[in-house]
Amino acid sequence: MTKFADIAKAPTDLLSDDYTSKISLKCKKNAGPLAVTIETERGNGGSLSSKIGTKFSYAGVSFDKIQFKPDGSTVLESSMSPMPGMKVAFKGLKGGNLHVDYSNGAIVSNFKFDVMNGDVATGAATAAIAPGVIVGGDATYSAGAKGLKSFNFGANYATGPLFASVTTSKNVSSFNLGLLYKVSPQLTVASTTTHSAAKPVDGIVVGGLYKASVGDVKAKVNSDGILSAALIKEIAPKVTLTASGSAPVSDLSSFKYGVGISM
Repeated sequence: MTKFADIAKAPTDLLSDDYTSKISLKCKKNAGPLAVTIETERGNGGSLSSKIGTKFSYAGVSFDKIQFKPDGSTVLESSMSPMPGMKVAFKGLKGGNLHVDYSNGAIVSNFKFDVMNGDVATGAATAAIAPGVIVGGDATYSAGAKGLKSFNFGANYATGPLFASVTTSKNVSSFNLGLLYKVSPQLTVASTTTHSAAKPVDGIVVGGLYKASVGDVKAKVNSDGILSAALIKEIAPKVTLTASGSAPVSDLSSFKYGVGISM
């Protein structure tokens, strides 16, 4: 089932995932009942910083993420399922949020509450109202603001190779349109645009994915004239290389690149 946050997931993921300007290495390894992940990135000065994380389940509770970051902070994410269709999770970094997700047939609802400060709560819901059609909305209540802090709506439609989504932002003052079309098993194209009274057409991003013999090739260009490309290839069993680069079309000498290896 689709959460409200994922209504525009298909085109936005194609146009955002795998593009990077970082040098990174991600290693996953099972250590007994633990799944250990080490993520290392190279900084601007050449220094290396690593995050170490693990996940496991115990006594009906799933510890989805326990991570130690380079600055000494700790990430904790845990969850449990007290009844069919319901998931209760706690996610904490510097603060802490309680998440409750519940699905029943064609309806999916989500609730998030700031348990550390106790002043912000967000609720969202989606419903499948017809074959291929999902509609939904979310709202955030702030005790400090003594009322609704934000609210938005969205919908998507999928039929055959076509996917389309419309979501609002900035309290329904702006509309975001996402389109994705599978031209063939090898080629998929997508676009996202933003529309508002102040700027009828803004934030244009157009791109695609081509499954070539050398690997998955992605490319996109945005309304600011930034051209980006990425290659995702499995270079060995369970070892994936992602190479990405971007530059302004008007100044290709400002090229930035990133390389990531996941194993």
